[in-house]
Amino acid sequence: MYPANFDYQKAESVDQALQALAANPDLKIIAGGHSLLPAMKLRLAQPPALLDVWSIQEMKGITRDGDMFVVGAMTTHADILRSELPLFPEVAGWVGDPMVRNRGTIGGSLAHADPSADYPAAALALGVEFVIRGLGGERTVHADDMFQGMFESAVQPGELLTHIRIPATIQASAYEKFRHPASHYAVVGVAVARHASGEVRAAYTGAAERAHRLPKLEEAVRNGTTAPTGLVEASDLLGDRFASADYRAHLVDVLSARAVGRLG
Repeated sequence: MYPANFDYQKAESVDQALQALAANPDLKIIAGGHSLLPAMKLRLAQPPALLDVWSIQEMKGITRDGDMFVVGAMTTHADILRSELPLFPEVAGWVGDPMVRNRGTIGGSLAHADPSADYPAAALALGVEFVIRGLGGERTVHADDMFQGMFESAVQPGELLTHIRIPATIQASAYEKFRHPASHYAVVGVAVARHASGEVRAAYTGAAERAHRLPKLEEAVRNGTTAPTGLVEASDLLGDRFASADYRAHLVDVLSARAVGRLG
């Protein structure tokens, strides 16, 4: 049981949230809660205080800014699913179930950096930019620098991921996933995107401590050759009772070929 003095706070603006985080470093941010609450239920996380940011309207919604879409971090998976964003709507359809999609947020998922989450692979393939704000100001982090380890992102203590900037000029994209039948998390997921510049970016999730790019696959697609095998080494992957590292390496090859086949 949590202590009687367990602290719960709500923020109505980004500035209010940042001030609360500065005043109490023990605050744990909660939005949709579909990552944090299960961990709390299992006592894998026991924060002494929560900061609810669900009501921050400036972090919700999708707008167009030139050649970029700007997505508020509090935008739900369901809203992503119904949007005109490249690739992300397809990925959102793989997330959880309707209850999770109607409450869970894209920013919460990306900042949480679960190694089996779907969005990180798509973020890497699209080359998105993450807008992160702290009391000292705002900074932008490219997708290549966002995911730093297992449940570890570039968002630092005292900061908030406020928006995600997604290229609006993607020519073609695809996401292929082999999911766990109970949790629906990715055993392996592969995302591929062809950019207007001709650049091809590809990434996988679910198989390692974080999402990673697939440079061998990117080169093959750029050169117009068949998707190669042996894209990743099993020694670099995770193995568990659901799938061995060798099997995950095989899945990366299979799903990559399927995703590339859909690019056209």
